[in-house]
Amino acid sequence: MHMFASSRALLTVALIILPAFVSAEAVDDPWQPMNRVVFDFNETADEWVATPVAEAYVAVTPSLIRRGVSNVFDNFEDVNGVVNALLQAKVPETATNLVRVVLNSTLGLLGLFDVATGMGFERYDTDFGQTLAVWGVPQGPYVVLPILGPNTVRSSVGEGVDAYASVTTAIDDVETQWGVRTLGLIDTRASLLGANDLLSGDRYIFLRDAYLQRRQAQLSGETEPKDTFSDFDDDWESDDF
Repeated sequence: MHMFASSRALLTVALIILPAFVSAEAVDDPWQPMNRVVFDFNETADEWVATPVAEAYVAVTPSLIRRGVSNVFDNFEDVNGVVNALLQAKVPETATNLVRVVLNSTLGLLGLFDVATGMGFERYDTDFGQTLAVWGVPQGPYVVLPILGPNTVRSSVGEGVDAYASVTTAIDDVETQWGVRTLGLIDTRASLLGANDLLSGDRYIFLRDAYLQRRQAQLSGETEPKDTFSDFDDDWESDDF
C-alpha cells in the first residue's frame, strides 16, 4: 500500500543512502512544473486529512492490533509478490513468497502473525512495475500521481495492474473492499508519523531522487536498508508479531 507522498521504504532509503542519489541532470523529469502542482496538492491533503486520521488511528488502536493489521496487508502484498516473481522467471523468489503466504495465512492466522520471517523466509519485495522492467519496458519520465505520489510512467502502469490483481479486489462487497483499502492507506500513513520531520530542503527533489534511487536499487537486485521507521512509535516495537 502506498500513501500520498511516499512509502516507509522510500523514506528509509532517502535517509540512509541519499548521499549517493541520482544527480538532477540525470533525472528524467520533463513534467516537473505539473508534478510540483500535484506534489503540493498531496502535501496539503497529507497535512489536513491523512496525518490527522493516522494520528487518531494510533491514539485509539492498541499497538498489537496495529501490528496485526500491517501484517495482514503485508501478506496481501506477498500474494502479488508470488505472481510477479513468477512473471519475472525468478523461481527461488517465487517459491519463497509462496511459502510465506501459506505459512502466514495458516499458522499466522490469515496473516495476523508474520511467522514466515521468523522461520527464515524473507520476502522478495517486488511489483508489476519491476516485472515490466524485466520484460524490457522503458521506465519513462518521472511523474507524481495524486494521492499515490512518486512514480514513473512504467511504475504507474505497474501499480494499476497490482491494484487490480490484489486480494482486496476479490472482495465482492464494494463498500467492504474500499473500507479495506482505506484501512491499508491509514495503516501505511500511521507507520510514517514523525518521518517528515527528518526531511529538509526541497522536499520535491529529495523525495524524487530517493524514489528513483530506490527503484534503481530494486531493479539491480541490491539489498535495501533495514527499515528503521517503526522507531517513530515506541509501541510499534513489540516482537509479539
